[in-house]
Amino acid sequence: MSAASSRRLVCGVDSSTQSTKVEVRDLDTGERLAVGRASHPPTSPPRSEQDPMAWWAALCDALGAAAAGLERGLDDVVAISIAGQQHGMVVTDDDGVPLRPAKLWNDTESAPEAAALVAALGGPGAWAERIGSVPVAAFTITKLAWLAAHEPAVWAATRRVMLPHDWLTHRLCGAHATDRGDASGSGWWSAQTNAVDLEVLALVDPDRDWNAMVPYVLGPIEEAGVIRPEAARLSGLPLGCLVAAGTGDNMAAAAGLGLGPGDIVISLGTSGTVYAVAKRPTADATGAVAGFADATGRFLPLVCTLNATRVTDTMAALLGADRDELVALALGAPAGSNDLTLLPYLDGERTPNLPTATGSISGLRTTTTRVDLARAAHEGVVCGLLAGVDALAASGVEAHGQAFLVGGGARSAAYRRILADTWGRAIRVPHDDEVVATGACVQAAATVEGRDPVEVGRAWNLGAGDEVEPAAGVDGAAVLAAHRRAAAAAVAGGTA
Repeated sequence: MSAASSRRLVCGVDSSTQSTKVEVRDLDTGERLAVGRASHPPTSPPRSEQDPMAWWAALCDALGAAAAGLERGLDDVVAISIAGQQHGMVVTDDDGVPLRPAKLWNDTESAPEAAALVAALGGPGAWAERIGSVPVAAFTITKLAWLAAHEPAVWAATRRVMLPHDWLTHRLCGAHATDRGDASGSGWWSAQTNAVDLEVLALVDPDRDWNAMVPYVLGPIEEAGVIRPEAARLSGLPLGCLVAAGTGDNMAAAAGLGLGPGDIVISLGTSGTVYAVAKRPTADATGAVAGFADATGRFLPLVCTLNATRVTDTMAALLGADRDELVALALGAPAGSNDLTLLPYLDGERTPNLPTATGSISGLRTTTTRVDLARAAHEGVVCGLLAGVDALAASGVEAHGQAFLVGGGARSAAYRRILADTWGRAIRVPHDDEVVATGACVQAAATVEGRDPVEVGRAWNLGAGDEVEPAAGVDGAAVLAAHRRAAAAAVAGGTA
């Protein structure tokens, strides 16, 4: 594609666990003009770590790929926004140089530190009241406690703490900043008070100057800065390019869908998430619902599972099937997988909080077939996420609007069909399949123009897609009930 020189362009980045995706859009119309992608190194929980420099290299490569699709390269890009995987821990020196690999959201080594932090503040209720969320091993604050306990030399040398998107923003413009969306998943910033809680940080280390350590929290359309010359040279972005605040991946996806209060999203990627936009903050003492902020000034209560599309990828490998064959197998079995139930806790689990759990299958018989196993894997993932829908409702979150399915798993006909049938609800699969990068473009455009990101999303007509209606005669409630029983047994036993 080409872009006329009169156009103002914005760039949105999705730096996820698996890869970096880049979109370039027309600021005024929202038209997508170019895309680029580059892979990240694979990870294997319970220790899940990546070198932040690999993210930077992938960002430069993805920007280069996008530039190749534009007549003037990236010369007309006026702003960029980074959306990144939530919760990860990047620790650096005074200059922002990482001191060790980043611990990612799906690293569960800090589970003992999470439990200790929860107890030290007075239990889950105290955390929900103070922060809006109960920290589990995914949260950045638990990883800091792990680092202080297990790598004291690195901890002593640490001068700055950043989330993944913060670090990439820093590489671009030098800012030590974050936004309220990503900050709300750190465990030290409260969406209810809109402030850093120094007392909970003191539980990690009472002798640190935490105001200097943690990033400054920017508003939804505040600028982080302007690209530095060295970053411009390496990335291909023009000098003078504005760097927006950025945000977490789920917050960007909500913006990329034009999500409004009452709408609900199920996202199927490496992890699974369920979230909805809310006008008021939430505080769930059970810890199932994280009381996040969003990227527009509102709130984004969210439930996250560690295990999503990697479960079906693993099942495909076990069955010797490629992805297309796995879809065909899964769609060839009846709802309920002939009474086969799979609990998909292959890498431990965050919701329910079972960091050392493993997956399990019940109902195996001599008559069990490959199609039963393929469908059971999909149903296990779907039912885990629908338990998240129940948790949102129990926290008072309204979710009677449009239901969206996004993420890599949304491309699967099996996930689409099984989710609609099990939920008994129509779902929309957006035509734009990279909603995180789209949401980052929305934030970049809103920052340039000083507009509400919601207004930008409406002007761009985001969220259009294909509707998937539930099939008649499918007893999704029975499938859910079987999984609820299996999950309850796993929680009662402390494992699966």
